[in-house]
Amino acid sequence: MMPFRPHTVAVLAYDGMAPFELGCVVEIFGLPRPELDGPWYDLKVCAESGGPLRVVGGFTMRAEHGLDVLTSADTVIIPGTDVTRPVSPALVGALREAHARGARVVSICSGAFTLAAAGLLDGRAAATHWRYADLLQRRHPEIRVNPEVLYVDDGDVLTSAGSAAGLDLLIHLVRRDHGASTANTVARRLVVPPHREGGQAQFIEAAVTPVGEDDGVARAMAWALDHLAEQITVRELAGRAHMSQRSFIRHFKRQTGTSPLRWVISQRVAASLSMLESSTAPVEAIGAAVGFESPVTFRHHFTRAMRTSPSAYRRAFSA
Repeated sequence: MMPFRPHTVAVLAYDGMAPFELGCVVEIFGLPRPELDGPWYDLKVCAESGGPLRVVGGFTMRAEHGLDVLTSADTVIIPGTDVTRPVSPALVGALREAHARGARVVSICSGAFTLAAAGLLDGRAAATHWRYADLLQRRHPEIRVNPEVLYVDDGDVLTSAGSAAGLDLLIHLVRRDHGASTANTVARRLVVPPHREGGQAQFIEAAVTPVGEDDGVARAMAWALDHLAEQITVRELAGRAHMSQRSFIRHFKRQTGTSPLRWVISQRVAASLSMLESSTAPVEAIGAAVGFESPVTFRHHFTRAMRTSPSAYRRAFSA
């Protein structure tokens, strides 16, 4: 028998980088997950040089690995970079070699410029921070830049919008590799939602604010998540928050960017994903279990959110 080799994730560190995106990668792929069954990822932090790297905030770090390890990884992640700096020929060569070998290549925020310099985004849809979308399109007209989404999954090449959107994309990678249940577990540990509402979910996603503040809106959201199978009204949610309906709707929109009922629908769709992946229950039964009044309503909202039907999603993502 061949010895087991965990999926290797390599992330690029560089001089002058901001630490947030690197920290997100370490949080997702570098921490042990004893609460999960089975092996986790093997994270490698790589850099072009072995010297100390200056990090925004006034400290330095040193990467343990070089571009040779990045080239041999299963997944390569490029955090946001300075778009005014040229990409080194060595890094371009390493990315091209990794991709040609079959690696999955990922960028966060302005890291898309690095992938573009390597030619890996030619003819593809891609995301980057909205501030840089026009610049990326002008520099690389062969790319179909989408400035309105959190991330684009184009199979072996994935790109995200701004720094926080990178977290959405990283959780999406876990969902692709290990399924919705594991992604949900990781998201709960991070205290962020496993799915954020809207957009072209499944392959392109958009956002919802995490539940975490100890206030009326947060209490109402927490209650709703525990009662998705039941009828949920704005009146009920407002009562749980000890607010009038008008005040609750205003506060909810300010904190989440959406309406209470749209949020409930998105959470029901999200809750159905793990059931579609892991169970053989009929689609109609799954829709009812997460609170949709009829199979037609379930299919309508699922297709609108995910841009595919529940049955097609099950065929694509079930174990």
